[in-house]
Amino acid sequence: MTNISHKNPHYALRIEETTMDKLKYIAGHNGRSANKEIEQLILAHIASYERVHGPIVLTEEDYDFIRKRTNR
Repeated sequence: MTNISHKNPHYALRIEETTMDKLKYIAGHNGRSANKEIEQLILAHIASYERVHGPIVLTEEDYDFIRKRTNR
């Protein structure tokens, strides 16, 4: 078995079972894994937010705040 190292941060998501099943159904129709489907939904949400509010430009202070909150 190959151990694949991922550089991207991991996030544990707690979600109702029926909602997860529906997400997997949609992901299958889109030819994606559930993880990739969630990633696409998040990217679409960020794009929508930025269309209304302008681009999000993270500063070093923002990254420091994020690191403190996420312990990374």
